[in-house]
Amino acid sequence: MDPSNILIAGVGGIGCSWANQAHQKCLGSAHLALIDADDSSFKTGDDVHVLRLGHALDSVGCAALPPLAEQRMRGLSTITNRLLENTELVILLAGLGGGVGTGAAHEFARQARQSGAIVLAVAGLPFESQPTRMEIALEGLERLEHTAHITVRLSLDRLARQAREKGQLWQMGAEWIEDLVDGLVRTLMRMGLINLDLMDLRAIVDQTGEATMLVGVGRPDDPRGILEAALKAPLSAMDVGGAKGCLIQVEGGLGMTIGQVDAVADLFTSALDADAQVILGARVSEDLVDTIRVVTLLAGIHSS
Repeated sequence: MDPSNILIAGVGGIGCSWANQAHQKCLGSAHLALIDADDSSFKTGDDVHVLRLGHALDSVGCAALPPLAEQRMRGLSTITNRLLENTELVILLAGLGGGVGTGAAHEFARQARQSGAIVLAVAGLPFESQPTRMEIALEGLERLEHTAHITVRLSLDRLARQAREKGQLWQMGAEWIEDLVDGLVRTLMRMGLINLDLMDLRAIVDQTGEATMLVGVGRPDDPRGILEAALKAPLSAMDVGGAKGCLIQVEGGLGMTIGQVDAVADLFTSALDADAQVILGARVSEDLVDTIRVVTLLAGIHSS
């Protein structure tokens, strides 16, 4: 798969920040699109595409108005169609509750899906202390979930709490997002012991019901610790038990064994539906010294 086939897209200020960091981690393996009404979100580069929602003299951006951002995103469809022409996978990152993320994210996802791309979205939900922003965010979330193949609900409260524990600013400490994006890109870009491709990805995301993604990192001799790390993700609460589909990528260092892959995969799939479709991939990466990283896509989750 060519790097031009994968697009990491950041929408809005925090979405662009997350996308920038994730793109730096997997530099050379994907293109980057930055979508905002604020020039401070943008950077330049050979594989960076900037989509400004509004003209340069518009100092108020989208003024916290999602319909305005949606309208401007729709007005850029000619540009996005060219951008998405060869794109097969879009990893979309956005914070909801303001104007650009709430209004433009689902419209960009619609355009990407219309072009034939698989759309995996991570949507940051406002802090619980911001009820007005939360109300706005939930409207945008519903539309994004309707459009993207998978939409992961990221809790900023949980993200901030974990960042504080590490002495980081929550805006810049989204290591979970970086690991998830890097793991997804590596899954499709690099040859492995057991390879995964877009056909495998489509087989899982086409399952009916809700879906989410998890990433866990830990020591090869501690598979339960890797699972616990994945379950501590800063996501909004969702019961993933009984999921009907699972794509799981196990990636480790040069010393990783098939037995370790099996142990991790068994733990991650133990709560799935008995007849769930499970697609397993495995890869050895020299940069993961004494470490295993597991990226999991779960689909066909039916809320009670």
